[in-house]
Amino acid sequence: MKKKFLSLVLALVMLLSLVACGNKNEPATDPVDPPPVEDDTPDTPDTPDEPTEVVNYTELPTDDNEVYDMVFGEFYEAYMAAKEEADPAKHLGLMAIAEAKMLEAGVMIPKQANGGTYGLTRVTPYTVSPVLWGQDQYHFEYTIICNEPIKSEDYAEMKKIYGECETDAEYRERLKAFMAENGYTQRDSYMDIGEYRADPETWDILATSKTGDSEFITKTVCNLLQYDGKNVAQPAAAVSWEESADHLKYTFKIREGQVWVDSQGRKVADVVADDWVAGFQHMLDAMGGLEFLVDGIVVGVTEYINGDTTDFSTVGVKALDEYTLEYTLTKPTPYFTTMMNYGLFAPMSRSYFESQGGKFGEDYDPAAETYLYGKDPNHIAYNGAFLMTNYTSKNVMVFQANENFWNYDNMEIHTLTHQYDDGSDPMRSYNAFMAADSLTNAAGLGSSQLEQAKKDTVTIDGVEKTVFDAYQRRSNTDATSFMGFFNLNRKAFANYNDASKCVSTQTPEENQRTHAALLNQHFRMALVTGLDRGMFNAQRNGEELKFSNIINSYTPGDFLKLTEDLTIDINGQSMSFPAGTNYGEIMQAQIDADGFPITVWDPAGNDGAGSSTGFDGWYNLDYANQEMALAVEELAAMGLEISPENPIQIDITYVGNSEVFTNCAHIMEQCWNAVGGGVVKVNLVACANQEEWYDTGYNPATGAEMNFDYTDVSGWGPDYGDPASYLDTLLPDGAGYMAKNFGLF
Repeated sequence: MKKKFLSLVLALVMLLSLVACGNKNEPATDPVDPPPVEDDTPDTPDTPDEPTEVVNYTELPTDDNEVYDMVFGEFYEAYMAAKEEADPAKHLGLMAIAEAKMLEAGVMIPKQANGGTYGLTRVTPYTVSPVLWGQDQYHFEYTIICNEPIKSEDYAEMKKIYGECETDAEYRERLKAFMAENGYTQRDSYMDIGEYRADPETWDILATSKTGDSEFITKTVCNLLQYDGKNVAQPAAAVSWEESADHLKYTFKIREGQVWVDSQGRKVADVVADDWVAGFQHMLDAMGGLEFLVDGIVVGVTEYINGDTTDFSTVGVKALDEYTLEYTLTKPTPYFTTMMNYGLFAPMSRSYFESQGGKFGEDYDPAAETYLYGKDPNHIAYNGAFLMTNYTSKNVMVFQANENFWNYDNMEIHTLTHQYDDGSDPMRSYNAFMAADSLTNAAGLGSSQLEQAKKDTVTIDGVEKTVFDAYQRRSNTDATSFMGFFNLNRKAFANYNDASKCVSTQTPEENQRTHAALLNQHFRMALVTGLDRGMFNAQRNGEELKFSNIINSYTPGDFLKLTEDLTIDINGQSMSFPAGTNYGEIMQAQIDADGFPITVWDPAGNDGAGSSTGFDGWYNLDYANQEMALAVEELAAMGLEISPENPIQIDITYVGNSEVFTNCAHIMEQCWNAVGGGVVKVNLVACANQEEWYDTGYNPATGAEMNFDYTDVSGWGPDYGDPASYLDTLLPDGAGYMAKNFGLF
C-alpha cells in the first residue's frame, strides 16, 4: 500500500535548514505549526534561543521517504494544493508555482527537447499528428511521404499551406495538389534509421510506460480517439462520446464491425466495449507505471491498486452493453479525454488474453510458465493499423498494414520499417538518406552530418547547390523534456543486471561524502547553473544550433495557456495574469519572487509569442561559484570538509562508443571541475555501448538499481493535456514514475 506523504519532522527541518532555505530573500519558516497547548505557568522574561545543533553529515537520512521529504517537501506541499484546486485557471497557476519550487530545488537539469535541429526529410509536415501529449506521434498510417527529398523552399511552402487551412482534411487536399504541381510523387512505405535503438522489453502496451516499448506497440492498437494534424480529437475505435452535466461520466459508443486479429491477420474476436474494461483491469493488475495516471481520478482505482478491494466491479469502467462504454470519475477532470490516446486506455481482447495464459485480479501472474501474453509480437492481438510481420532483435522491425483495420482504405502508409541503430556511426542515417533510390525517410544533421551536408552537392533544376542549401529544414521542438538527474540516495555502483558493467571507482567513504553533498541544495544549484548547456548541446547540434532545442523547465512554458483571467498569491503579493497568459510566465513570476537568477520564460522568444525553449536561462558561472561556496561552508559545519585536495566525486555514465556522447561527457567534466575552484571531481564511467548505458538509468525498475550520481539517459513526454502529466511523475512512494531517477523508491 502506498504510504501517504508525511511532512518533514520539525526537528529535521531545523537541523537541515541549510537545505530548506534555498536562496530566498526571506527568512525560513517552519512548514508545520505546533499544536496549541494550554499553559497556565507565569510569564517569564524572554531568553535567547539555544543554538541549533547541526547534524553530522554521516547522519543524514538514507531512507527514501526522509530524503524525498527533505528535498521535495516544498514542491510537494505546493503541488498537492494545485491538484486539489478545481478552478481551471487557479489550478494552472498553482501548478506553475509548484513547478517553480521543484526547479528551485536544483534536482534536475533541463537539457533539450526533441527537434529544433536541422535535418533532411521526405516526410511532409504535420501529416504525423503534432499533438504534444499521448502517443499519436507514433501513428504513421496517415503520414504522407515523398519519394524525393523535399527542397527547403517547398517544405516552407507546405508549412505555409498548413497555416492557411482550418481543417486537416483541407490541408491534405491542398498538400497533395502542391506535391503534384512541384514534381513530388508519394510512396506508401515508411523507413527510418535511429528510432529503433533498443528492443522492447514487452509487447504488452498496458504493462509499460516506457517510450522504448510503447512507440512500437502503439502501431498495433487503435484507441477510442486519435488526434489529427490540426490537434483535433477525431473518432477512432469510438464513433462518438458524451460528457455528463456533472462532468463525472464519459460515455463512448464503440465502432461496430471492428475485429481483433493475430500477427498473421487471422480473426480472433470482435472488438466490443468489454475490451476496454478488460484492458483497464489488466493495466491496474500489471502496475507497469500507467496506473498512477488514473489514481484518484477514476472511481475505485485507488482502492483497487492499494489492495483495499479485489472487486474490480467497484472500479468506474463499465460496458453498459456490447458497444457502449462508460467511465465514472471521482471529480471533474477537464483533461480526461486528452488521456484517451495514451496506452493506459488501450483495449485488450479478454478472450485472447486468457487464451495466452492471462488472468485477472489476484490470479494475475506474468511469471507463470503458461503466461505468454505480450512476450513477443506473436502473442498479442491487433486491432490497430499495422501487424508486426518481421522482427529480428537488434536488427529490424517490419510492420504491414492490417487489412482488417477499420480505416484501412484511407491509410497512406502500408509498410513500416525500423532499422536498428546502436548510435556508433553518426553518419549512417545521412549516408542512407543520400544513397541512390533511398527509402530512408529522414536524416538529422548533427555536428558531423551538418559538416558533410555543407560539402556535398546536388544539382537541382540545372543549378548546383550544397545538400544543406538544397534540402535543409529546421524541425519544430516537441513537448518531450530530456532532463539531467541527480541520484539523491545512491545504492548501486554497478549495473543491476550485470555487476561487471559500468562499475564505479568510488570508495564507500567517497560515496557517503557525495550523498551528503547532493542533499545540499546549494551544491546541486552550483552544478545546475555551472553547466554551459550551449557548449554541451553544440556537440550534438553543431555550434550554429547549440541553443535551438535547449529547454529551461520540465513542463514546456507554452504547453497551456490561461483560458480566463487569474489573480493568485505569490509570496504574499496578489498578482494578476490575463487570459492567454502562458504557463511559463507564471512559473517565472514565482522564480523571480523567490530571488533565483534563473530564466525559464522568455516573452520575446518564438518571434514574440514567448517560449521556454531556445536559450540557456540557467548557466551562470558567477552564481554557481557563489552557491558552491555556500555549500562548502554549510557542509563544513556538518563535519564534511571539501577542497581541491579532497573533492566530491561525481560519477557520470555515458556511451563510450559514441563520439558525440563522449564529447558531451567531457564538456560536463570540464564545466563541473571548474565550479568552486576544483572542489568537484567528475568521474566519467564509460559504458561499452548504448544498451549498457540504458541499464545504468533507463531500464532499472527501482531507484535502488540506478547506477550513477548524475545521468541524462531519460526524459519524459506528456500523456495528457495538463502539467500534472509531468509533475505527477515526481510523486513519492512509487506513485511517480520518474522518482526512481533520483535513486528513490
